[in-house]
Amino acid sequence: MKVGVIVFPGSNCDRDMFHVLTNVFSLDAQYFWHKNGLPKNIDAVILPGGFSYGDRLRAGAIAAHSPIIQDVRKMADKGIPILGVCNGFQILVESGLLPGVLLKNSSLDFMCEWTNLIVENNNTPFTSQFQIKQKIPIPIANGEGRYFVDEDTLKKIKKKNQIVFRYDRVVNGSTDRIAGVCNEDGNVVGMMPHPERAVESEINPIDNKPSSLIFKSLISSIGATH
Repeated sequence: MKVGVIVFPGSNCDRDMFHVLTNVFSLDAQYFWHKNGLPKNIDAVILPGGFSYGDRLRAGAIAAHSPIIQDVRKMADKGIPILGVCNGFQILVESGLLPGVLLKNSSLDFMCEWTNLIVENNNTPFTSQFQIKQKIPIPIANGEGRYFVDEDTLKKIKKKNQIVFRYDRVVNGSTDRIAGVCNEDGNVVGMMPHPERAVESEINPIDNKPSSLIFKSLISSIGATH
């Protein structure tokens, strides 16, 4: 199983993600610079967190026009699992691969704290090992993490089961407490919290097992074993 980790100018969670993929889950991961293409034999793609292009204009807005995004679009159309975390989520939204927009937190502050997610959709490559309504202790670290959609779009994504994660409380003013969504086909998932910072017991003070299921779901979904 080969997983591509895309690196943009300003990415700062790419090494964290690479470490978890390779050292924790023994996957074959490889970095891909945003100006280069993705090979056809990639089984999954992850857009990590960070501050691509220093969050100029809007978080993820410039990176969404990087050359590699064209390959990400093609892979999304083919059903390849794609995960965007924090800034990666912002990039997927800005590129139109996911609905909605990420705005500044309602507090206008950068938030770095532990929170809990509630699983709303376990029919994606990254949530298949979860139970509906299962709780995930997980950290957030963002300044523009407030997910927003208008009422019509909210009705649409609810109807199509595109809400993947919700916060268990009001965290940053996100519409309907949404913390993660997917595309209509379910293979492209974006989430603001950082699962790569929660899968090891050494740095997870609560419970590292739930967040590990995000990666175990990916492994199971593409037929690999761990």
